[in-house]
Amino acid sequence: MLNHTISNVQVNSSNAISELDEEFDGLYSVLHEMKGSMANTIQQEEARKIQALQDQLSQCSHALESSEELLEIAVQSLDIKNPAKLLEAARQIKDSVTVASAFRLSLKPKVSDSMAHLMVDFTLEKRMLQAVKFLPVPKAPEIDVAACMVADNCVTVSWRMPEEDPRIDHFVLEYRKTNFDGLPRLKGEQHWEVINYIKATQYTLSGLKFDTKYMNLRVQACNKAVAGEYSDPITLETKAFLFSLDSTSSHLNLKVEDTFVEWDPTGGKGQEKIKGKENKNSGQNPLLKSNRRSNAASPKRATNSPRASARGSRDRFAGESYTVLGDTAVESGQHYWEVRAQKDCKSYSVGVTYRNPGKFDQLGKTNSSWCIHINNWLQTTFSAKHNNKAKTLDIPVPDRIGVYCDFDGGQLSFYNANSKALLHTFRTKFTQPLLPGFMIWCGGLTVSTGLQVPSAVKTLQKSENGLSGSTSSLNNVA
Repeated sequence: MLNHTISNVQVNSSNAISELDEEFDGLYSVLHEMKGSMANTIQQEEARKIQALQDQLSQCSHALESSEELLEIAVQSLDIKNPAKLLEAARQIKDSVTVASAFRLSLKPKVSDSMAHLMVDFTLEKRMLQAVKFLPVPKAPEIDVAACMVADNCVTVSWRMPEEDPRIDHFVLEYRKTNFDGLPRLKGEQHWEVINYIKATQYTLSGLKFDTKYMNLRVQACNKAVAGEYSDPITLETKAFLFSLDSTSSHLNLKVEDTFVEWDPTGGKGQEKIKGKENKNSGQNPLLKSNRRSNAASPKRATNSPRASARGSRDRFAGESYTVLGDTAVESGQHYWEVRAQKDCKSYSVGVTYRNPGKFDQLGKTNSSWCIHINNWLQTTFSAKHNNKAKTLDIPVPDRIGVYCDFDGGQLSFYNANSKALLHTFRTKFTQPLLPGFMIWCGGLTVSTGLQVPSAVKTLQKSENGLSGSTSSLNNVA
């Protein structure tokens, strides 16, 4: 191992020297280009000034040549003895000089011979170059745990440098999901997800699905050349209600895949004959048809089954109970999940039920289940159901429905998942664990789990709990 380390030192040193050569070659190249550019500027200024002086010299020479006749007249006038004639000659010379081109020329050079404005002083640059050292490795950032926040399936991470470092170019944030609290474990963990080139000292991970209990996060600072050490990792709790649909007990006419359920009219060919009789008239909505029947007690599953509480131990739903349940029970706390129905879905219900419903039971028709029901057969109806009682909801049906369950507070609320507007609330005292329940006929439902209770829902819950007399006739019915 030591020999291998020695070899690595040699290789890395050679690489560092090569990179140093490249940097200095690049610096030489820049200086050479700057020298050529500045020398060219001096030469251009020299040519400009010389041309201007030559033009001025040429004009003066031309003017002097054109003044030879005037000079001859002046010389001849010196021989005049008569004062009057001399005065007249002088007046003519004056007039001729006034209009002569040489009279209007200035012999002062138009440009200066100084080139001081193109001088350079590299004293400061030389000092800077002499101060150049190897680029230091950035120090590890410090994550500000108090400023970090987990809300609405988003994680906001804040950090700071232990001291100001102007060489920092960007930061790298890494995170991974885990079910273990405390410091990250080396083995048996998921790989780190990387968010690169973060310029600020805060970043928000959005649109997450919280399918684990915790999340590990760490940050490193990078300058132009090298990345520093990672910060001490932190662990944030990402608590959310996660479940799948239980295909082992769903109705045979439902096709279930994880969090998606779809009506399958070809399923359950071998079910009991009573089912065939009940569906003889295929033009009717079986979920509506059952509303017109008597309220005779539904057949119940035997309660002495040794597997009554385990997933997959309950009987399959049958008859007109086109139902599928979640595989995880709500036994305490506040939880939230969402449901989206396909556009062509004819009839469906969304709600909760106690753990052991009868195989012929329908959501909302027993005293142990609560739901909202949407019927798009012939005309759209929207209602809340419990204990075979229904209350019509005179509001538009949203394309996504949010379900909020406060088990300890005895509250089940339904929301427009897009606007977070409240649709209906049941209030009761839950005496048994609850399972998410779904009924569907013609169409499909997609369930979104691993969601936190949205902040908007929490705010509405506080407001709703502060109001008196806001419960409906279906509330407070256990």
